[in-house]
Amino acid sequence: RPTQAVCIPAIHLHMTAATMQVSQEDFQKAQEQLKLLKKDPGNETKLKLYALFKQATEGPCNAPKPGMLDFVKKAKWDAWNSLGNLSQDNARQKYAELVSSLVSAESASQKKEAPPEEGRHDGYETLIVTTKNNITKIMFNRPDRKNAINHQMYREIIKALEEAGKNNSTIAVITGNGDYYSSGNDLNNFTNVQPGEMEKMAKDGAVLLKEFVGHFIDFPKPLIAVVNGPAIGICVTVLGLCDVVYASDRATFHSPFSQLGQSPEGCSSYLFPKIMGLAKASEMLLFNKKLTAAEACAQGLVTEVFPDSSFQKEVWARLEAYASLPKNSLAVSKQLLRSMEKEKLHAVNSRECEVLTERWTSDECVNAIVSFFQKKSKL
Repeated sequence: RPTQAVCIPAIHLHMTAATMQVSQEDFQKAQEQLKLLKKDPGNETKLKLYALFKQATEGPCNAPKPGMLDFVKKAKWDAWNSLGNLSQDNARQKYAELVSSLVSAESASQKKEAPPEEGRHDGYETLIVTTKNNITKIMFNRPDRKNAINHQMYREIIKALEEAGKNNSTIAVITGNGDYYSSGNDLNNFTNVQPGEMEKMAKDGAVLLKEFVGHFIDFPKPLIAVVNGPAIGICVTVLGLCDVVYASDRATFHSPFSQLGQSPEGCSSYLFPKIMGLAKASEMLLFNKKLTAAEACAQGLVTEVFPDSSFQKEVWARLEAYASLPKNSLAVSKQLLRSMEKEKLHAVNSRECEVLTERWTSDECVNAIVSFFQKKSKL
């Protein structure tokens, strides 16, 4: 991918040799500044940067079109080719402007970051984990990526659930930082995989997913989801494994599995029909229907919906009251509620992961993901 940068070049009505030289200097400064960014700008932005860099340094797209299955190179080629006959000077300027906007956004984000919370756990990069007032809070913390779950985040959530299950907290709470609860599986997990590596990627991914969902099944204490915004994919399906789900009225719930050539996970193939009935579950899991918070509540997936303006205040006051209840009584009661179906849930989880392994290596799934990235790469 291109190196990274900042600085908006000056705009002159008459281009002289001197001003063109300045533009080239700014372009080089932008490349250096981009290297200093701490946060991944995301796949769509990286494709734009790649395309503008190639256009600025080589001119219009002159590379042969990659094969359909090489969807990483195909997405890059499409992004570059879409720039058409954009001049190299304009491409340098657009590249520098884009990097400048990324640097400005990251600087503003850093200024807004709150000081470390009381009781914060060390050792997490994609989560903020705190224990306070008998509550362990596990907060998804990739707000610039809409809290999309990459491989590192999967492992950190597993670690956080293990810690929360063993520490002295009474309840555990999962929520999101920023506008989204979570946009689900980070599709960048699929991008840097060569066709010959697809089978290994699928098997490794299924092992990680099975362990991840298994930790929700086995979690020994009350587990509460506080859905602060839109929720997509895996973070929706595991809601059926939570004991209580509170949602802001601006939250939505979407599981677009068939749209991406995939299949349900998180035990949703078993729990969603039990929770909302077969017809409603099929509409969501087969046909990608997105539910509002009110619809999800009416269908039993969500426990209660709160106005967004008072959501945090109302929910956390309630959670603190729950956390003051006798800890062992809550844990024993949770185990009674879960024990009758735990074996069944693990069997469902295993089967769902087997099917997903097959899906991820299918041409249909690959083509669906190619199509997704082609749409995202259009500038």
